[in-house]
Amino acid sequence: MTEIRKPVLIVGGSLVGLTTSALLGAHGIDSLVVERHTGTAIHPRAASFHQRTMEIFRTIEIDEKVEAAADLEFVQQGAIMAVETLAGKELAYFQANYNSGVEHLSATPRLFITQIGLEPILRDRAREYGADIRFNTELVDFTQDDDGIHATIRSREDGSTSTVHADYLVAADGAHSAIRERLGIPLAGRGTFANCVTIYFKSDVRSMIGDRNLSVIYVNHPEFLAFFRFSITADSGFLAVFSTKSADGTKDTNVSADLSNERLTYFVRTALGAPADWPIEIESVQSWEASAGWATAFRSGRVLLAGDSAHTMPPTGGFGGNTGIADAHNLAWKLAHVLRGTAGADLLDTYDAERRPNSALVAEQAYARYVARLDPDLPKENLAEELDDAAVELGAVYGSHAVITEGSELPDTHNPRTGALLVGSRAPHMWLERDGAQLSTLDLVQRGFLLLTGADGQEWCDAAAVVGRELGVDVSAVSVGSGAAVSDPSGTFCEVYGIEPSGAVLIRPDDIVAWRSVGAGADPAGALRSAMTALLAIHAPAMS
Repeated sequence: MTEIRKPVLIVGGSLVGLTTSALLGAHGIDSLVVERHTGTAIHPRAASFHQRTMEIFRTIEIDEKVEAAADLEFVQQGAIMAVETLAGKELAYFQANYNSGVEHLSATPRLFITQIGLEPILRDRAREYGADIRFNTELVDFTQDDDGIHATIRSREDGSTSTVHADYLVAADGAHSAIRERLGIPLAGRGTFANCVTIYFKSDVRSMIGDRNLSVIYVNHPEFLAFFRFSITADSGFLAVFSTKSADGTKDTNVSADLSNERLTYFVRTALGAPADWPIEIESVQSWEASAGWATAFRSGRVLLAGDSAHTMPPTGGFGGNTGIADAHNLAWKLAHVLRGTAGADLLDTYDAERRPNSALVAEQAYARYVARLDPDLPKENLAEELDDAAVELGAVYGSHAVITEGSELPDTHNPRTGALLVGSRAPHMWLERDGAQLSTLDLVQRGFLLLTGADGQEWCDAAAVVGRELGVDVSAVSVGSGAAVSDPSGTFCEVYGIEPSGAVLIRPDDIVAWRSVGAGADPAGALRSAMTALLAIHAPAMS
């Protein structure tokens, strides 16, 4: 039996586990990833990725690769709509163009790419950062104590075992997380409301699509509820079926009970609105549960839940995978600071305090869309009012000691369309210029903290250098405005960020605005030091 020592053990090497590993690597933290499957995804699964996710990918410089891979799989900028059948009656358009109306909110677009296309990019990036990724390997057992995580892993190929000693364990092992169950953490929320199937098939549907650019097609047929997604060549795709209805109106949500080829073919042919002799080849089928829920705790000692192990949601809205990636982004920098000793271990409590409420909100938004678009017969008790998609995708608001609030109670979410900054939310995207090149405000955030100031904020820049040196934390400072190194072509930077030219905002490594000073203040270094030590859960060093 071999012994392995790594700062972080990640169980689950799919979308969220690989993202977590890559983001940790970007912060200089080694990880061991174990995944029981033999490689990256073989089923498309999550396919819609939001602007916030693409912003996160931009921080590890894979956004262009992801966009290129996406263009190989799907025609981008398509509609999300509903039909009775593909060849039949159109019922509604939820979004005429996937990016319509949100282009100005981010430097990155929404796009469609399957996990088959995305996961190899994440895997390769994580390995470039030095991650040890082991497929066909499973977690056998683990314990935790004050010294760390002690785990046993086993190769499913030859049965050999290894002992792993890690400081922390990230559980990214899916909706039926054995780690979450082992820890005895229950789920809150709506529970499971359908046993669904996704049918992967080949069939030339170009004549049925015609000149329409359709990204997601909900099928509200009298006999069943489903949705389509087609390949870029329109000769293959998948149909996810949620429930069926008999002639007397009886609904059956246990679609996966009968997976005969005859029945699967009937679903596809009927949803297409195709004649009985229309050629269809069933390639494979995957059963899954439609559910909306979240773990009642995202942290248990040295174990942290992320992705589907922490929350589940139906595919309406495409929020599931994106929410898991947001988990990874929130967690990675916190783990890095704790492991380096530049933050107290209590900083990890803010992962639960921030991500759990937001995950609950997003799960309820996905459920509300499921009820509205697919199954109005489901329970509507305390049904959430549907928020603007941009508010869900970009508007997470965090309330924890890692955010220094301004005295007022924080809302559950923030709509970025307002353009104004809210402490506790993502820093607003604005186009700026440096050395003649255009860049986003978010491009200024690198691996450390960023202090953004107005054109008259030199005292804040000096304070950032002092406080960063005292705390051993990377705090860069950038002045924005006329005469500054970074210019503001729109002339609205101070207005959007809610500061005077002599003010400053502190942005965390995950792009969240942690603190703001509207003006100069009497003691910039003291104010910044107080904010930094509070949010990092550390004591200020003794001043000489």
